[in-house]
Amino acid sequence: MERLSGLDASFLYLESSAQLMHVCGIILLDPSTIPGGYSFADMKAVLEARVATIPNFRRKLKEVPLEIDHPLWVDDEDFDIDRHVHRLGVPAPGGEEELREVCGHLAGIPLDRSRPLWEMWVIEGLKSGQIAVFTKMHHASVDGVSGANLISYLCSLEPNAPLLDLAPKGETPPPPPGDWELFGRGLVNNLAKPVKFFRLLPATTSLVTKTVGRARSGTAMAAPLTAPRTSFNGNIGGRRTVGYADISLDTIKEIRHHVEGATVNDVVLAISGGALRRYLADRGELPESSLLASVPVSVHQTSTKARGTNKVSSLFAKLGTDIEDPVERLHQLAEDNAHAKDHHNAISADTLQDWAEFAAPRTFGLAVRAVAKLRLAEKGPVIHNLVISNVPGPPVPLYFVGARIEGFYPLGPIFHGAGLNVTVMSNNGRMHVGLLGDRDAMPDIQDLADDFPKELEALRAAVLG
Repeated sequence: MERLSGLDASFLYLESSAQLMHVCGIILLDPSTIPGGYSFADMKAVLEARVATIPNFRRKLKEVPLEIDHPLWVDDEDFDIDRHVHRLGVPAPGGEEELREVCGHLAGIPLDRSRPLWEMWVIEGLKSGQIAVFTKMHHASVDGVSGANLISYLCSLEPNAPLLDLAPKGETPPPPPGDWELFGRGLVNNLAKPVKFFRLLPATTSLVTKTVGRARSGTAMAAPLTAPRTSFNGNIGGRRTVGYADISLDTIKEIRHHVEGATVNDVVLAISGGALRRYLADRGELPESSLLASVPVSVHQTSTKARGTNKVSSLFAKLGTDIEDPVERLHQLAEDNAHAKDHHNAISADTLQDWAEFAAPRTFGLAVRAVAKLRLAEKGPVIHNLVISNVPGPPVPLYFVGARIEGFYPLGPIFHGAGLNVTVMSNNGRMHVGLLGDRDAMPDIQDLADDFPKELEALRAAVLG
């Protein structure tokens, strides 16, 4: 039993029928490595045995009366694996296009909040002979790092080896508190909020002053609300579309070593900027100014908060879509991102989590409905164009319930005003790029995915010759 942090709960409050706040992933598996061969029944049985030992897979929400405080995680006493692990076949001919169509449809279906907030769909019938597993976890229960860790609990280093013993030991959870007790706790927490608010003000005021100083000296991160408008920067609907691609991590590292001051993340952002430039130029939509990305930053290592799953901050980065030369774009990004990191590091790792404690479900819900109904995302300035995340993955091959992982494409959520999410994850020498977008705004999202390997090759040729 655990109270959600304000940041975790905010992903519940921000959710609507169009703005879905779950994190998805497409895992491509080679079933030939499974000892004894693949069967759905066996895979589900192994998953059932494993999730029984991992509390995060078995917890569900319990609301506080009158919603005066954030919900709690409690154990689902009626947990049933059949409500979470499903099986379906991809339509003929079973190619990548059909798989993406199925996964886009699944990404647009909200999770049932009366049960633990995760699902897995085992997808068969691919002409490649692979098995795909489509995963879905609510952002209230995972962020990029913790989500990857949860999946790793289901993996091993060899096909017939025991699963990684990384999960906390399961214990019999206590019964959840009654409604009156929760209501009383909520009242106490609300009474303490004014004190917490005034404690945060001095540090926040100082932060604003320092940010203004950095902006004047040209050493601040890129500012929100300065992004140009594109076709995917408006209100989003409930339908989703997905795309994915693979690029070489070794090539990215080689490029980084040849460009002074550049990091792997700088190269990833430069490739993203180049791919977006190609995509928009092909459609006659390329803005004169650079696209602006919101880049989540994990603070798991620096946060002082013991409670909460989402431990992230964010910085803003211009992607250099207004720069044609890929090497010049990378140099500019490396310089800008160095300033952005210094600026970000000067901000307390707990700032976002501290302020998120004041999130209120009714206020957030009304705000989301107002933005959608009044179409405010299409009228005001664009806060940022898209979200780009870089999630570190395993440097060695992993086996999911005995099946070798050949691709793991993460798919983050999209928002009103920013209908595109790009998430990359390293895995055994490869970078798997996952794209999720609003289906109405980006029906051809795979075209953008296909531009990533093209842009990597262009950058490699320009840097290495």
